[in-house]
Amino acid sequence: MNPLNELARFGQSIWLDSISRKLIESGELDRLIADDGVRGVTSNPSIFEKSIGEGSEYKASLASLVAARPNASALELYEGLAIPDIQAAADRLRKVYDTTRARDGYVSLEVTMHAGEDEKSILREARHLWQDVARPNVMIKVPGTASGIAAFEVLIGEGINVNVTLLFSQESYARVASAYVAGLEMRAKRTSDLSRVASVASFFVSRIDTAIDARLTELGAAKELQGKAAIANAKLAYAHSKQVFSGARWQALAAKGAQTQRVLWASTGTKNKAYSDVMYVEELIGEDTVNTAPPATIDAFRDHGRVQATLAQDVEGARKTMAALEKAGISMTQVTDRLLVEGLKLFADAFTKLLATIEAARGSRLPQHLSTSVDAYLDDWKAGDKVRRLWARDARLWTAGDEASWLGWLDAPKAAREHASLLTAFANEIRAEGFTHVVLLGMGGSSLCPEVLKLTFGSKKGFPVLEVVDSTDPAQLATVESRLDLAHTLCIVASKSGSTLEPSIFEQYFFERVSRVVGKEKVGRHFVAITDPGSKLEATARAKGYRKVFAGVPAIGGRFSALSNFGLVPAALIGVDLTRFTELAAAMAISCANPDPRANPGVQLGAILGAAAKNGRDKLTLVLSPAIASLGAWLEQLIAESTGKSGRGVIPVDLEPLAAPVAYGNDRLFVYVRHTSAPSKEQETAVEALERAGHAVVRIDVAEPMHVGAEFFRWEMATAVAGAVIGIHPFDQPDVEASKIETKTLTSAYEKTGSLPAETPCFEAQGMQLFADPRSASSLSKAAGKDAALVDWMRAFLRQAKAGDYVALLAYVEMNAAHANELTTMRREIRDALHLATCVGFGPRFLHSTGQAYKGGPNSGVFLQVTCADAKDLAVPGQKYTFGVVKAAQARGDLAVLVERGRRVLRVHLTGDVRAGLVRLGEVVRASLTERAHAIR
Repeated sequence: MNPLNELARFGQSIWLDSISRKLIESGELDRLIADDGVRGVTSNPSIFEKSIGEGSEYKASLASLVAARPNASALELYEGLAIPDIQAAADRLRKVYDTTRARDGYVSLEVTMHAGEDEKSILREARHLWQDVARPNVMIKVPGTASGIAAFEVLIGEGINVNVTLLFSQESYARVASAYVAGLEMRAKRTSDLSRVASVASFFVSRIDTAIDARLTELGAAKELQGKAAIANAKLAYAHSKQVFSGARWQALAAKGAQTQRVLWASTGTKNKAYSDVMYVEELIGEDTVNTAPPATIDAFRDHGRVQATLAQDVEGARKTMAALEKAGISMTQVTDRLLVEGLKLFADAFTKLLATIEAARGSRLPQHLSTSVDAYLDDWKAGDKVRRLWARDARLWTAGDEASWLGWLDAPKAAREHASLLTAFANEIRAEGFTHVVLLGMGGSSLCPEVLKLTFGSKKGFPVLEVVDSTDPAQLATVESRLDLAHTLCIVASKSGSTLEPSIFEQYFFERVSRVVGKEKVGRHFVAITDPGSKLEATARAKGYRKVFAGVPAIGGRFSALSNFGLVPAALIGVDLTRFTELAAAMAISCANPDPRANPGVQLGAILGAAAKNGRDKLTLVLSPAIASLGAWLEQLIAESTGKSGRGVIPVDLEPLAAPVAYGNDRLFVYVRHTSAPSKEQETAVEALERAGHAVVRIDVAEPMHVGAEFFRWEMATAVAGAVIGIHPFDQPDVEASKIETKTLTSAYEKTGSLPAETPCFEAQGMQLFADPRSASSLSKAAGKDAALVDWMRAFLRQAKAGDYVALLAYVEMNAAHANELTTMRREIRDALHLATCVGFGPRFLHSTGQAYKGGPNSGVFLQVTCADAKDLAVPGQKYTFGVVKAAQARGDLAVLVERGRRVLRVHLTGDVRAGLVRLGEVVRASLTERAHAIR
């Protein structure tokens, strides 16, 4: 007889651990049910990833789904593919379900935890899947974590069938069995019939032997223990199940028709070739159990499996085996805890890769000529094996310069995972000492990532509040300081080079301020540094007795440092779950190593960015869901500073309000980064209108804010690839350095003379002074006309803009909501009147960000620089110059380099109240745009 059919005589059901459309449509599943007695099917993200990603059977269905639902997220498309398969398999097994009276005939579908690992998120997704599959013989799989088990109990109480998966330890199984009983008791309060509620507990087997055998080899322990742990562990778990499902408490539920929760043996394919290929079936045969086996194991057992009741045999021997392992130095708790973490990661990685595959297959809504160009670059990358070459640090992908020296960010996700526990321990140390605030002192890459983390996650309860200082504006510095309790504030001085002007003077300022409060003896304990080894900052930190110095990685440039200590230390201090954060980033890195460019999310996006720029669509307009909107400022720096040079590049446009399609020219590429769990209805409507109008639109789905770390890596890879397509060095910033030199010249002059060089405005009215280089001032004066008013000068200035240009407002004022609103109003009116892209940058921080592209990128920018008189200045300890003087020097240096680069630029200096001055400036801009004859169409 077929050994597979014989299993039923011993009370065991055989299920298939695999699913695919081909399996169902070819009739193979029907054959397995009829001939081999298969009574169920299990699936997981890894199985679907393999089926959808590697075969061709889903291509037609995916294309049809995309055509029918062009705005669906990758997650929605996945469910559109997976749920029909689950339904079809359930229908094939429905007869088994009916014949066995709901004991067998189930198909499992796993919650992906795309929205989070907490109980509420798991419950939400499990209920959603249960409702959408709409089959009584589906089981929703939830993980055997604390949150998963809590959700499992609730789901059973609601009458939802559940497969609790990723169980490795006896203790975890005991908690699951207890939760099942409690859930049934909850259900019994609602109904007297419990017969239609079913559950299995998926206890993993072969992975345990793989892990323990390796550990035994490391310890040099007795070889006779190898290959014994998994079976012994399973036998003891089974013995516990017999105890749970007996006695008065269980009998009360059984009287209402309750089914026992069966133990399901999972991971039963033999991984060690030295062992029998059917050992995890033969050794685990027992009453009231399930064995879910992969196709190869089912084939092997059909061929030569032996059937006998083995599971209940020699339980005492199993206990002795576990004791011997403990004596040999094996901690089962440590092993099973690690296996749970690894199991969760494997499924998360597979799901991330699956969504990336679907995103790639779906493609983007691009005009035909641009789509053709992107395809050509992707074909070139495949033919040239360029993904492998990038990971091999081949500088010839770019300019054959020193690019290979700046690719350390490729290894950052892996390193981040390895160091997550150490950073978490440091954060706990800071909490324990009563710190309530953390202030990060940095610029550019050192500050923009921490700002994203602050605005995206806030601070977890009990963790310090994070503030970021990245402006020399005295008012902004004072505002941040007013929110700090300096006696309980930890200051992070973050500077890769360790010699950047702004972090240095921020350090001087706060070191003096904190020392006043806590005393010179204790002030060092309130400071940590993040900097490259051997830097000037490291020496300062050692000399001043800083609490700790975290090392940067010399091979990682500042704007690529988000997944290094520059981003991870602040993340840990505000309570971000670094384990999950870094695992998601590592999963994205794996996807971005895929040699197939079309299945590689970073390469695909990079090819689009590069091709768009070369086809005239160089205004990358970022549309981000509100929950992750702060990512835009980080993306601005990454893209502008990396690609904007040698007269080429991508100009990122962040926070520009969305408008009707007619407001935009054909120089735009829209990238919609959509938070799938909380999208903005307004954005959804606007993006759909853009797509219908034929604009170039790329959609990226982000399941939850925790995926921001993964997006850091995706966009880093995309930026590197775009640099290769454009033909520039993406890791240097030559024009940022030029601006720094101009600033240093001016501040050095101030130290010697006590003043900045005198300036004479070319026009003055209504509390505003205009400054321009002599040639531009003369040209604007002539264009404005005789007896011109301020509005005439502004009109003459804006008339310089032409189709394909952009207008940037560079405001050296305090960055606050009121000022941002006034600048946003101005940019909206400019955009709508001139049909040009608009940017807003707060100085001086944009100098370390978009400033590179403004000076070194395409000469298509029209720059309106705004400066102000500071109502109150702040001294820089140890220097003659003040923060206000530094800010003024930075603005002048910025203007000088823009002029030297031949840019069209005008400076407006507000002499009175800043907010009132911005309001007046807005009125002037509005009035200058009223003549529509010169509007650019």
